[in-house]
Amino acid sequence: MSFPRYPAYKDSGVEWLGEVPAHWEVVPIKHLGRLKGGAGFPHEHQGSEGEELSFHKVNALAQAARDGVLLSSDNTISLETAKKLGAFIFPPRTIVFAKVGAALLLGRIRLLNHDACLDNNMMGLVVHSDAYCVDFVKNAMSLVRFDLIANPGAVPSLNEGQIGDFQLAIPPIPEQTQIAAFLDRETAKIDELVAEQRRLMELLKEKRQTVISHAVTQGLNPDAPMKPSGIEWLGDVPAHWEVIPLKHLCSLLKDGTHLPPERVGEGVPLLSVRNIVEGAFVLRDDDSMIADESYQELSRAFVPETNDVLLAIVGATLGKTAVIPDGLGLFHIQRSLAIFRTKAEFLNYGFLNLIFQSRPFQMLLWQLVGYSAQPGIYLGTLQNIRIPVPQPDEQLQILELISSAANDLTVLTTEAQRAIALLQERRSALISAAVTGQIDVRLH
Repeated sequence: MSFPRYPAYKDSGVEWLGEVPAHWEVVPIKHLGRLKGGAGFPHEHQGSEGEELSFHKVNALAQAARDGVLLSSDNTISLETAKKLGAFIFPPRTIVFAKVGAALLLGRIRLLNHDACLDNNMMGLVVHSDAYCVDFVKNAMSLVRFDLIANPGAVPSLNEGQIGDFQLAIPPIPEQTQIAAFLDRETAKIDELVAEQRRLMELLKEKRQTVISHAVTQGLNPDAPMKPSGIEWLGDVPAHWEVIPLKHLCSLLKDGTHLPPERVGEGVPLLSVRNIVEGAFVLRDDDSMIADESYQELSRAFVPETNDVLLAIVGATLGKTAVIPDGLGLFHIQRSLAIFRTKAEFLNYGFLNLIFQSRPFQMLLWQLVGYSAQPGIYLGTLQNIRIPVPQPDEQLQILELISSAANDLTVLTTEAQRAIALLQERRSALISAAVTGQIDVRLH
């Protein structure tokens, strides 16, 4: 869809805005409403009895929000306590955003749908709604480069003056309302297309796991005779397969260090479950480092090697799995990971990795989980889990099938990711063009 431009433009006097429609004004954000930072509250006041207010913390901005609305919070403060502490109560339709934090958070904008307090890492703009359309202002503020105007440093930050002086192009309020309504309609269409692509990606992920689960528990021959495995989670398996405890199939089965050494600025990476990214084991820029002497001490127990299989056994990401690739160099692992070195004559490392990925095995892990501070699986439990073991040549055939199927699904997933990226670019470009007057959408 193409849109006309306005009949006449003028220089905005603001470098990033350039020309704006001749009848629009250029207004600093501080004139659009009341800017107010949040405040910190003593922990003991949270969750007090009586009428309660949501108390939003900055990390809430990173969570999914429906239609850009900041929903009710699990954190609360009583109305009586808020008043006693002199807390500012932000009304519904306040535009809220981070003023302190990582660049990822700076710039996330949400609307409140209820009275709330904000923590001291957040800021709110209560728009003068008699003169300005809140939805237009929210869309216009999506263009603010918070990261560029923030105070630099390890923890970037903004103050009311910095954000208040930022200038936006503002049309008359009837036009603001028209533009906001147009953007609501058009971005809703784009958002639905994005949601469809995300649903497709979930279906592809589910399809991949279904293919894996069937292949590693039922085999490739649908006519093969079956036998009871004697294991509830596994059910029937091909009659010529064996079912063997993991401890008999691995020459190494251990978890990472329970007493992590002191971290250093430069040294040997000490890796964890966070290094498993989309099924691959990778180094990251912010990996923890330990001294060479500490690495040598940990290596007395074992040294991770190429083709060892890793399984997350502690925490919310329990069950993530990956194979150690060639070329990572020296590293060791933390307790969140267990390491398996298969006896190649019995079990292919890639086949074990597929078993770990299968739905029945993943469900089994969560059934066996023990809880202390967080969910976890004991090594003794892992060692005694019995898994299906076809002959080595059949393991390779299964691996080849899964690899081929996975490649096809990866192509489709990549296409969906590319479509999402293009749709999101289209969404941002449409908002930018509409709220800066580069297109005239009043008749649409």
